[in-house]
Amino acid sequence: MTRILVLAKTPVPGRVKTRLCPPWTHEQAAAVAAAALNDTLETVGAGVLVVDGDHPAPTGWDRIAQRGDQLPSRLANAFADAGAGPAVLIGMDTPQVTRGLLADAAARLANVDAVLGRAEDGGWWALGLRDPAHAAMLRAIPTSRADTGARTLRALQDLGLRVGLLPVLRDVDTVGDARAVAALCPDESQFRRVVTTLDAGVPA
Repeated sequence: MTRILVLAKTPVPGRVKTRLCPPWTHEQAAAVAAAALNDTLETVGAGVLVVDGDHPAPTGWDRIAQRGDQLPSRLANAFADAGAGPAVLIGMDTPQVTRGLLADAAARLANVDAVLGRAEDGGWWALGLRDPAHAAMLRAIPTSRADTGARTLRALQDLGLRVGLLPVLRDVDTVGDARAVAALCPDESQFRRVVTTLDAGVPA
């Protein structure tokens, strides 16, 4: 069975979504992050929360702490620490992700060695591996760059892996991203509700 790993940071003001400030305050940015995380966890339903900080895992979830000084190491360690077996790792920055997208990613690992969902900014929003040991290649790939997704794809292919590509999604880094992503979320989305409420008080 393919497990879903959610890499997340505890939504503490001043430590999350700082690129939303200004126009929003650190407290408001933390509320946006919390809503994105809650929507993501609800969509996934059950899996492994790989968390930086003390954010609790929902009932029915496993929880492990992030390990490593830099994000590349934390990504690789997330796969290693979650144990053997196929896994798909996502973050908390794509609250518009659907159960259908995740189910498709998991199902495709039956026929390929890896799946990769690239992000509009050049990064990636999802990485699935049939063998989590292959995540070691992430340690050598710099993150938060316009070529992070391309480098990740090339590294997977250099290992001789068959890679299936998932749809490209927009992740939330800026207020413009937050507005665009909120518009893609369903009406009951916490993220959509929080962004809409905050945006009502921010000049467009």
